[in-house]
Amino acid sequence: RVFMCKFLWFSCFWLLVSCELFIPETKQKQQIVQEELKTIDWNAVDQYPLFETCDEMAPKSEQLRCFQEVLSERFSKALSDLPFQTDQDLNDTVYIDFIIDEQGYITVLPMSEEIAKRPEMIDFTTQISKRLQAVAPMQPAIKRGIPVRLRMRLPLVRNTY
Repeated sequence: RVFMCKFLWFSCFWLLVSCELFIPETKQKQQIVQEELKTIDWNAVDQYPLFETCDEMAPKSEQLRCFQEVLSERFSKALSDLPFQTDQDLNDTVYIDFIIDEQGYITVLPMSEEIAKRPEMIDFTTQISKRLQAVAPMQPAIKRGIPVRLRMRLPLVRNTY
């Protein structure tokens, strides 16, 4: 009788524990993936895009600093001799949105319609796009070991005085 009672308890325990064994393997994998997706911070990358002069073994903050410095230097150089003419004094900032894709190439996104329609901006936006796309490619941003696209914004100060 004691043996039978122990056997029943063991059987009930085994039945409860083994319920997991009856869940299809693909469903278990999906549950694991869903739980993992909830923990990922989709607004951050594990490694910023890097130029050849940046150290990929450096801390993330140092990588970001290096990336920003080299990017600013290359953008300044690419835009330095850009012809710009206007009949009025200007002192404003235009934001250029762009994407660094999974291969490390830059694609400039269209400017807002309000800015793009300004008379002084019509040819200017085309020239900016051409010049920024010509910036040498870099290593793309990395998220969980996979190259990813990264959207960025560059402030361009226009000052004619």
